[in-house]
Amino acid sequence: MMMRSPRTWELEQNDRRIVFAAGTEATMFAESRPFRVSEHRLPAWKAVLPIGGHAELLQPGQRMVAAPGLIVPPQLSHAYAATSPYVALFIDSWLLPSGPGPTRLEAGEVRRLLAALDAAGSEGPGTHVDLAAGYTELRAVAGHPAPLDPRVAHAVHMCTLCDPDIPVASIADEVRLSAPRLRALVRQEVGIPLARLRRWGRLRTAIADLPTGAVALAAAAAGFADQAHLTRTARDFIGRTPASLRPSGSA
Repeated sequence: MMMRSPRTWELEQNDRRIVFAAGTEATMFAESRPFRVSEHRLPAWKAVLPIGGHAELLQPGQRMVAAPGLIVPPQLSHAYAATSPYVALFIDSWLLPSGPGPTRLEAGEVRRLLAALDAAGSEGPGTHVDLAAGYTELRAVAGHPAPLDPRVAHAVHMCTLCDPDIPVASIADEVRLSAPRLRALVRQEVGIPLARLRRWGRLRTAIADLPTGAVALAAAAAGFADQAHLTRTARDFIGRTPASLRPSGSA
C-alpha cells in the first residue's frame, strides 16, 4: 500500500492493483484487471473507461449495451463490466447536464479522457491522476450543466464534500429556508433526495479511509451506523462491497 494523501491511495497484491482518488470535481476507481459489478443505482454520473477492452452495461429487461466506453446517468439501475483494466470516473449529478440514458463513447473519446487523467498507459493511472483535467474533458463530451440555485449548491457542497453529519436544519438556516423547503428544492434541482446524496458523501469518505484500518472503523468514521450499513450502501450505490476493494485477508 502507498498513501500520498488522505483522499488518494493505491493497493497492490499479486496481479491486482487498485487506485482510488477523490477531489472536488470527481471520484475515481481504477483497476488493473477486468471486473464486473452487480446491479446498482448510483446517485452520480459514471464514466466507464476500459483500457484496451470495452464496457458492457445491462439494464433490467433490456438488451446489453457494449461500447469502447460508456457514460451512465445518475439513478439508472444497471450492472456493468469492463473486459480489460479500466478507469471508472464518478461525477456528482449536478456537474453534468441531465440525460435520459447511457451514452456510448467511441475509442477516440475514451483515449482522450484517459490521456486527460494521465492514465493512457496500459498500467492505468497512479495516485498522480488529474481529476480536474478528466472532468474538463468529460464536459467537452457530455456538455455543460445548468447552474444550480446558490442555496442548493451550498447544501449539496456541505452534505457531500464538507460534513455529511451537519444537520439539515443548520444548512437550511444558513440559506434562509425551512428544512422541508430545502429538501424539496434539492430534489427539484438535482433530481436526487438530499439524504441519498449524504450517503454518497459518506461512502466516498469511508472508501478513502479503507487502507488505513478495518472496514468497521472506516464505517464509523464516515458516519455509518455500523459495517453492515456501509456494506449495504456500497452494494446499492456501486454494486460491490468494501471488502472487494481491499487486499485478501484484510478485516
